[in-house]
Amino acid sequence: QVQLVESGGGLVQVGGSLRLSCAASGRTFSNYAMAWFRQAPGKEREIVAAVTWSGGTTTTADSVKGRFTISRDNAKNTVYLQMNSLKPEDTAAYYCAADPQTIATALRRGFLYWGQGTQVTVSS
Repeated sequence: QVQLVESGGGLVQVGGSLRLSCAASGRTFSNYAMAWFRQAPGKEREIVAAVTWSGGTTTTADSVKGRFTISRDNAKNTVYLQMNSLKPEDTAAYYCAADPQTIATALRRGFLYWGQGTQVTVSS
């Protein structure tokens, strides 16, 4: 079992920045692929970014490429999402997810563990 707790969300103006954190506890964090998803009201949940267990490979959605960066610190059992140049369409609940399989497998079958989410609101 892995427990995930997100933090860092809030209200920010267009063009601003936020850094989300996801603290993991339970099983060995460094064995898990990690990802950030988001879901806006009335829309389906979408993948934002993902990182392999080592942090060596990251994947970022086209909609946030060049603006968002995912990273992890296995010594601190934490994964981050640095969000820059925020836009109103980035407004959503952001969720951290973890899975012991590869990113591709986890995306195909669904990530195994989820946090409770943190709200990001970008005002224009």
